[in-house]
Amino acid sequence: MGLLDHFRASPSNKNSASVAKERLQILVAHDRAERNRPSYLPKLQLEILEVVRKYVKVNQDAIQVTYEQDDHREILELNIVLPEGGRGR
Repeated sequence: MGLLDHFRASPSNKNSASVAKERLQILVAHDRAERNRPSYLPKLQLEILEVVRKYVKVNQDAIQVTYEQDDHREILELNIVLPEGGRGR
């Protein structure tokens, strides 16, 4: 079962309380993951977008910043969706 299946209509064998509980658990887990992100990430994302825009015309939502942390390392992943067909400027 995929993540989005929890937000779609539920099968008849589940009552609405159990579905609401599952949905709330997903939202709480997502909120906790957001709280663990360093406070500088939103500003970093905007600054990276400004630099990329000097060379390529991209939308505001073109950059996704993902931060992961475990006991031994921190991972900052940047995904930039570039327009098709060259530089765009």
